[in-house]
Amino acid sequence: MAANESSLTFSLKGEVMKRLPFLAALAAAFAACTFLGAGSDDFEPAGMRTIRAGLGKAGQAAQAAPESGFIFTEAPFASCHASTIVQLRNGDLLAAWFGGTAEGRPDVAVWSSRRSGGQWSEPAELAREPEIAIYNPVLFYTKARQLWLYYKFGSSPTTWTAARRRSDDDGRNWSPTEHLPAGLYGPIRSKPLVLADGTIVSGSSVESYGSWACWIERSTDNGETWVKAGPITVPREVGDSSLMRPSAADGIIQPSVVPLGGKRLRLYARSTARIARICIADSRDAGVTWTQARPMDLPNPNSGIDALALRDGRIVLVYNHTPKGRTPLNVAVSRDGEHFQMFCTLEDQPGEYSYPAVIQGNDGGLHITYTWNRRRIRYARIALADIPK
Repeated sequence: MAANESSLTFSLKGEVMKRLPFLAALAAAFAACTFLGAGSDDFEPAGMRTIRAGLGKAGQAAQAAPESGFIFTEAPFASCHASTIVQLRNGDLLAAWFGGTAEGRPDVAVWSSRRSGGQWSEPAELAREPEIAIYNPVLFYTKARQLWLYYKFGSSPTTWTAARRRSDDDGRNWSPTEHLPAGLYGPIRSKPLVLADGTIVSGSSVESYGSWACWIERSTDNGETWVKAGPITVPREVGDSSLMRPSAADGIIQPSVVPLGGKRLRLYARSTARIARICIADSRDAGVTWTQARPMDLPNPNSGIDALALRDGRIVLVYNHTPKGRTPLNVAVSRDGEHFQMFCTLEDQPGEYSYPAVIQGNDGGLHITYTWNRRRIRYARIALADIPK
């Protein structure tokens, strides 16, 4: 600030008085974009490169930076990825992820942490399969207020099987593990949409050799039985065919489903590098049937995304706004689910910041978790007032 201050004080009587309104606005923007100090949540200073301060077109300060910190700094695993988050009935948060030596190694298990009173608990093992890796845990409540954990296990995503556990006391105790029948996966990475009548609309996908496709798994009895809709794909002429190698997969996976009003639903899906954009598909009958997918105008570098419908109808996306790599990690909002305004950059340094999960809390704000360089899971909180209208 020294250089700026000297340039602003060369005329004490004239220039400083003229610039007082500007200085006040600048100070307010700086204060709004400063993190909380380090404390029980291990919040870190603004050097972690979250949302930038600035002045908008009308001279108003940019949106405030989210509170942000690591869920853990020490853990009994070297690598972690693919987090999920849910708000418990008492207001606590529960996050889970997979962790072990490295993705795909047989020691990889599901780990979890509970946030209560502003503090995250030490990571605790939540699920493990004998001598085989676990992937992509998903936490969510049914309308009956049962808390479910779904996850996948196997040697790779092309061969995995799904499993689940249930808790009736908000994650204190869990049922024995249940392995699902072949071909049924439940929510593949992002939380499912639970409709007002209790119907679960779960975004799923299959990663076969050379081909990816999305599916919807729909249950009207709290997950006892399921009906599948799909496949949901993108026409092969979409995208750059020069990037399609014979051994590479093509298509879309990991859909996140949101309501658009009435019986209209929309899914947002991750795509391959050939398509390189987030893809969307629509349903007009509460998820029973779906259109084929089409790319929208937001980039996707073959990396996981998450979407959320706020209670006021706006749609929030958390994604990597880049055609390649997994940085930066961004948050955008839309009124119509089609045209998005990016308003927050959670990370923009070199590295991998990926696989976000987002929910709306009881207070209306956003709770976000994501992978931080495969070594930690990071948590961010954005107030409802800081999401552009």
